[in-house]
Amino acid sequence: MKVEILTTPDCANCSVVEKMLDEMKIPYEVIDVTEKSEYLEKYSIYTAPGIVINGKLEFTGIPKKEELIEKLR
Repeated sequence: MKVEILTTPDCANCSVVEKMLDEMKIPYEVIDVTEKSEYLEKYSIYTAPGIVINGKLEFTGIPKKEELIEKLR
């Protein structure tokens, strides 16, 4: 399973999602979309973070923990 967090500089919500994934012991990659604009072209996110699971944008913003767990199964 591949999990990517699409983030922007100083994104407070992004650290909340990172903490949730850390607590669940789920590995993830943090991608700063201001440095990698190709991610903005591929995934239309207007709110950070964007959470991409196995190449599919599943969430924007902070998901409920239960919803995140369900998508990670």
